[in-house]
Amino acid sequence: MLDFVILCHELEGDPLTGEGPTAKLLERTVYPKAHVLNRFIAKLIDLFIVVAAGEIAPPVGFLCGLAYILIADGFAGGRSIGKRLVGLQTMRVDGRDAAGFRESIIRNLPLGGAQIAFAVPYVGWLVSLAVLAFEGFLIIGNEQGRRLGDEVARTHVLDAGQLAVPD
Repeated sequence: MLDFVILCHELEGDPLTGEGPTAKLLERTVYPKAHVLNRFIAKLIDLFIVVAAGEIAPPVGFLCGLAYILIADGFAGGRSIGKRLVGLQTMRVDGRDAAGFRESIIRNLPLGGAQIAFAVPYVGWLVSLAVLAFEGFLIIGNEQGRRLGDEVARTHVLDAGQLAVPD
């Protein structure tokens, strides 16, 4: 079963001259939604990078890992290392543009908070698990596969291999 995300763009006439369509015209573009398993694998690859950074250089590695979590989706056209390996891309909902660093930081704030909480034994581990479980349930339960970070940043994750839809 294929899932799709439909983007709509509103076009209006020129308000100064009164020319152009008076009603709003919706341009519909269909993009393939990323599968949950692919998103999970991509995030797992990114988390391995974060853990490796923390193990290689413990005091600075934690901060480098946190920075990577926050800005990873802003690299190379909305693709973190994990997304690039799996074939996914983070895109803005309001257009055909890839997510930038601003959207990446906003959408990954819950995950960054989970990493900070994970540094606190026991209680922090439970808080991290709760945040990750909540985000995961939103991905599964949301029709467009958008988690809390995606809703706030107005982004979604799509299958980059099938983005070449003819206009």
